[in-house]
Amino acid sequence: MTERPTWLIVGLGNPGQRYAATRHNIGFMVVDHLARQLEPGDRRNRFDSELIETRDAAGRIVLQKPQTFMNLSGTAVAQAARWYRVPTERILIIYDDLDLPFGRIRLRPGGSSAGHKGLQSVIEHLGTDRVPRLRVGIGRPEHGSTVSYVLSRFRPEEELALPDVIALAADAALSWYKDGIDAAMNMYNRADAQREVGREAQGRADSQRFTSGT
Repeated sequence: MTERPTWLIVGLGNPGQRYAATRHNIGFMVVDHLARQLEPGDRRNRFDSELIETRDAAGRIVLQKPQTFMNLSGTAVAQAARWYRVPTERILIIYDDLDLPFGRIRLRPGGSSAGHKGLQSVIEHLGTDRVPRLRVGIGRPEHGSTVSYVLSRFRPEEELALPDVIALAADAALSWYKDGIDAAMNMYNRADAQREVGREAQGRADSQRFTSGT
């Protein structure tokens, strides 16, 4: 009997409650959402990571949240990839991106880290930049340090839209797994998919203002 393949979906972030709700941890948030969507699986703490292993008809999905802190994420990802014997084309890295506006997502089959230290660590430890990735936009600060910005919480209006952004990113990750990178890119890199998130969030914000009388 042929062993079914394994896919590794990795959310990047920093461990601990101090960072849980920050922009830099949106990769963790997407993986947490996926864990609720997929069939319940085995939870493990290995490779300096929180892991969930689940299966469906196509194979095994391993969700990974490295607990190494962002800049050392590659050590944990490489260990898991070796243990599960996952080739890089079946690894998806989900992380925050300053160069995309909040609410936008982009799938790519590979490329440079563009300065993201967590992704750079993954590239270095896997020995290739041909690693599929899902960039989740957080936008850039108008003023001040980007370090302080990524380690800060979302603005109230962003908090309203955040559940939709996370759900959209999770759907894109599942499409990558089920349909392949090209089909997922065609579906989820479109501008109209991002506008829909914005419309839904604006509708909720308007409703909240109406309810509060402001």
